[in-house]
Amino acid sequence: MIYSNFVEKKSFNQVDLIAFAYGALVDNPPDGFDARLPAPPFLMIDRILSISTSGRGGSIVAEQDVRLDAWFFQCHMPGDPVQPGCLCLDAIWQLLGFYCVWRGALGAGRALGCEEVSFNGQVRPYNRLVRYEVNIRRYAELKDAGASIVVGDGRIFVDGDLIMSVTKAKTGVFKGLTYSDYPHQSPNARGGIIKRAH
Repeated sequence: MIYSNFVEKKSFNQVDLIAFAYGALVDNPPDGFDARLPAPPFLMIDRILSISTSGRGGSIVAEQDVRLDAWFFQCHMPGDPVQPGCLCLDAIWQLLGFYCVWRGALGAGRALGCEEVSFNGQVRPYNRLVRYEVNIRRYAELKDAGASIVVGDGRIFVDGDLIMSVTKAKTGVFKGLTYSDYPHQSPNARGGIIKRAH
């Protein structure tokens, strides 16, 4: 699809999300369109049912199908398989990063933290569906820093039961971070503090 269609699209299926992960969703991306979602099996969402904006806020609703043979059930934990709660949190960060790019942010996404996480349940191999509902509190483009930031609250449901809440999750999109020539050594081969674009 062309870039103008991408930023106007209100839902994304699994093919769209995997194509985005590999940089193949947008045919004519603008310079600096470097953001990616993680590829499977670390991609924690199968579809975005709705994505919308309202002023500086907005919302996202997404789903993940629970698979009996999911990689995390094989190792977490032997004899007591459960989806790690941190993967639900990562799904919220993935959605927030996608939201930034959908709003027009250029660069690569990075999780920046959250204020509070509350667990009330779990995802097991014979559950069916995880639903992510994210209320965007604030989206901002920081022109001087060459970055964009989004803050949102997330609620995670499994088969209709609320099992987790996340308050003030933050994701940023920053220019000049990508390390596309991995595994070769290059300027972005080492991590550390994210520096502002100049």
